Amino acid sequence: MGKRSSGGPKIMIPESHPLQQLFIELVGRHYAEGIGIRDPQIVNYVAHLMAEFCEVEQLFKIRNAADQPVTDVGEMLVESNPVYGPAPSFDRERQVRKHIGDYTLFFAGMFPESINHFRLRRNRTENFVDWIKAGKESYYIVSKFEHFEYTNVAPLFGRLSSHFEQCVYGLNQVKNDLQEMQHPIVRQTNEILM
Repeated sequence: MGKRSSGGPKIMIPESHPLQQLFIELVGRHYAEGIGIRDPQIVNYVAHLMAEFCEVEQLFKIRNAADQPVTDVGEMLVESNPVYGPAPSFDRERQVRKHIGDYTLFFAGMFPESINHFRLRRNRTENFVDWIKAGKESYYIVSKFEHFEYTNVAPLFGRLSSHFEQCVYGLNQVKNDLQEMQHPIVRQTNEILM
């Protein structure tokens, strides 16, 4: 059996970095105003997730026994199974399930149009609803790891699971803001005002 890793060294954007601050501000505003989520833990988690996934390696950090990145949500679900699948431990199940939640939240919120593109290109049976179910269920499973080192973070994942659809919608609103910021009219106006 080959080596399973969670990717290379995690390169995190420092919290003081302007990109982190932008994500926290945008997520906080859209979650509070657009969907009524004023939970600072959820806002910070999603903002940090966006910054983490700026590093493409983090998107594809789950690897199979052949040390190949697992990019298909269905394959990730198989990879996470400690009883009938290749996951060697429940810690591995938690790691992969957390990534499934993160991955599906990120793609469903930021790039929903890509989900069907992936499915059609690879002849997969996944669709948007399946992604939402997989992400929501995965965060729920992560929330049930509530002992020892996971005691303090388990409730956060329970709330992410409960509010998964709203978090996706809020993230889609963040995407729209980011796209608007890139529009030439907005950029020209900012240049004039600055």
